Amino acid sequence: MKTTPLPLPPVPAAATTAYVIATGLPVPPIDRLRIMSPDAWTDFVLEWADSLKTKYTRVERCDGAGDMGRDVIAFEKRDGDDPWDNFQCKYYDHQLAPGDIWLELGKFSYFTHIGEFTVPRRYCFLAPQGAGPKLSSLLRSAAKLRAGLLENWEQKCRLGITSTKEIPIDAALKTHIEALDFSIFSAPSPLTLIEEHSRTRHYAARFGGGLPARPPAPAPPSTIAASEANYIRALLDAYEERLRAILQSPDQISDAALAQHFKRARLEFYSAEALKGFSRDTVPPGTFEALLDEVFNGVADVHQSTHLNAYDRVLATVGHAKTLPLSSSPLFRQIHSPDKGGMCHELANENILKWKV
Repeated sequence: MKTTPLPLPPVPAAATTAYVIATGLPVPPIDRLRIMSPDAWTDFVLEWADSLKTKYTRVERCDGAGDMGRDVIAFEKRDGDDPWDNFQCKYYDHQLAPGDIWLELGKFSYFTHIGEFTVPRRYCFLAPQGAGPKLSSLLRSAAKLRAGLLENWEQKCRLGITSTKEIPIDAALKTHIEALDFSIFSAPSPLTLIEEHSRTRHYAARFGGGLPARPPAPAPPSTIAASEANYIRALLDAYEERLRAILQSPDQISDAALAQHFKRARLEFYSAEALKGFSRDTVPPGTFEALLDEVFNGVADVHQSTHLNAYDRVLATVGHAKTLPLSSSPLFRQIHSPDKGGMCHELANENILKWKV
């Protein structure tokens, strides 16, 4: 029997690196949406809803079977319901088709008819694979969408709107449907959802790709802020032990070395504050707090060791903090040396680290 050797597979489009060998080729965000489980899709939508907070004063989630066709609702005004927008999540393993939304349109029509809620300005269907061609075509024609709902009411809506009774389409409900503006309905593309999700602190954790560049830390203001009170008082207490003198305020620091140390400490504190602000915009909640815990655990033994005075304890603890790798943090590549010292002052500001013991 004659045999033919198998040909070699094609060379991957991406260069083969140690990272690729360890993790596999990168999966584009659009492909990740298509393979998400229902639970992962729900999590993604809740993460995406964070992006709405830049456009609305209130963003709320409607939980449970009684949501009346509303999953995420967003309001322009802090008080009051109008104007508002509705975002309805639909998880399917296929592109949305007209048959997937008739019941939702029925709920919307019925509950606005009986006054459970007002008509929103926008009603968006969110689905991992977006709208298929038939639904996309329907959504471009309010008249055809309305006609399709009326045509499918008996089969799709009559028994499904509530679990307690049938909802036939009587004259009053039909008149209400004919008066509704069906141009408010849309189905944003998955790429639009990904782009909006990219503005949230959840994007890098969900899709990878690294964090954006971190802006430079601002210089400390010349006037000491009220938010600095605790760590500055702790530093003054440490300086008092070194000088054996009472210091009521930083202005009374006459020793040149201590004055320079105080200046560096404020720079470090504001550097850590800048990292905290950066984390609020780029990584999931709790990331910076977990980093503070890691710093505390890393310096605790040094802090509790015997020192000549409180100032030596500050130097030893902050110096050791600057040697910590902190490589397990999602913020790892954005951490600068002053941040590590600044996090010690953050901990002192929260009365977790005390220099004078």
